[in-house]
Amino acid sequence: MNAKKLRGDWGEAFVAEHLRKNGYEIIAGQFRCRMGEIDLIAKQDDVLCFVEVKTRTGTEYGLPREFVGPKKQQRIRAAANTYLAQYGLDCPMRFDVAEVYADGTLDEKNAKIEYLEAAFE
Repeated sequence: MNAKKLRGDWGEAFVAEHLRKNGYEIIAGQFRCRMGEIDLIAKQDDVLCFVEVKTRTGTEYGLPREFVGPKKQQRIRAAANTYLAQYGLDCPMRFDVAEVYADGTLDEKNAKIEYLEAAFE
């Protein structure tokens, strides 16, 4: 497994645990369809949250949220619509972004999560 994939998987697991500790129910991870991918699908109360996780070891190339541009948002929305249709769901939803700042060791004690609810529509 390459380092980028390993870091991404670690970040998604770290965010999933953070969300659980904060009262979210994790519904799915790494949902893939032909329209795109959603890193995490979680539920907070009656709201379905489609979460894009961006894990970085530095900000020299910009903030993680800056890498969730219009094209990425469009793919996430399309994948979310596929998920909703696949499971016959009609419920409130939102699109969140979780920024994970980690050092090169991927140690949770040295990592930080910046969670952006309703980061885009």
